[in-house]
Amino acid sequence: MNTKTLYAAAAPFEAARQLTGHAPAHPASRLHGHGFTARVQCAIEAGWADFPGGEVEKLQQRLAAALVPLDYRHLNEQLADPSDIHIARWLARQLADPALGQMEIGVDSTERQGALLDAAGQAHVWRRYVFQSAHRLPNVPEGHKCGRMHGHGFEVIVQARADEGVDYDRLDAVWAPLQHALHYACLNELAGLENPTSEMMSSWIWQRLQAQLPSLSLVTVYETASCGARFDGRQYRIWKDLTLDSARQLRRAPEGSVQRRLHGHTYTLRLHLSAPLDQIMGWTVDFGDVKQLFNPLFKALDHRPLHEIAGLEDCDTATLAQWILAQARADLPQLDGVDLFETRGCGALVAAQGATP
Repeated sequence: MNTKTLYAAAAPFEAARQLTGHAPAHPASRLHGHGFTARVQCAIEAGWADFPGGEVEKLQQRLAAALVPLDYRHLNEQLADPSDIHIARWLARQLADPALGQMEIGVDSTERQGALLDAAGQAHVWRRYVFQSAHRLPNVPEGHKCGRMHGHGFEVIVQARADEGVDYDRLDAVWAPLQHALHYACLNELAGLENPTSEMMSSWIWQRLQAQLPSLSLVTVYETASCGARFDGRQYRIWKDLTLDSARQLRRAPEGSVQRRLHGHTYTLRLHLSAPLDQIMGWTVDFGDVKQLFNPLFKALDHRPLHEIAGLEDCDTATLAQWILAQARADLPQLDGVDLFETRGCGALVAAQGATP
């Protein structure tokens, strides 16, 4: 199986700023501060890291070093316009390296908003919205727990290309009517959401936003903190998150490296799945089936010494993610990507050829 591997790193920084282009009464025009998070993901040429398997650690160190001029600073003294987008563009220049290829750069100014500079250089802005709703899935087999009326604290991320006039205020304005309709509601009672799966919700929201927001690029629905669906106007993808508490030693790390010592991580493992929408069930794959079918492999990884797994060349994050994808597809053929993070935002993203990491 041909795969594509990207490496990811994240690092925080604290800074103050005033944003231009707003009315004087706008809160962002006043001097204020954030605990920012910067993120990068990219392909890495062989030999860039100090040893095979050291890519994640070196990328995170490189990102943290690039952020030093911004940390605990007044950003207006560093950038003429310190918006999230312009910080991302500045960071892309600092990290530019032929060995890293095209990079995706993210800057989150809070947990509910941020900017993304994709690998093609297109800027996007996103906002996270939360609503409390009840629902049931009417077409599931008898006895399926989702057939009972229940509820979730749903979260939705609306992402749009940062075209003229598209900013966080614009996202809030187009989202407001949907917030009013969805918050403290029974979703089954809304026209078009009689079968409110995560997939159906993502496309329902897309249809209602796209006319007012032509630059809409992605709608992501979190049904729970660990699973959800996204829709880009053409296809659905779902994901399921799990955590692994596992030990490891990296065989290819040089003598004296801490990575050769026995250590461990609480990994976040994200399984990405794509399949045609089942017109009756309203989903691509049942989240419960994903968990059940992946469970034997999960048990082989969780609370285990990963370096003792037979047939695994090494247990660095990228190699392990590649191995998980290859092993899991036997029981989950819809699986087309695996993200594995050893710490928050730092890890590897592996996708089957043709899929998007």
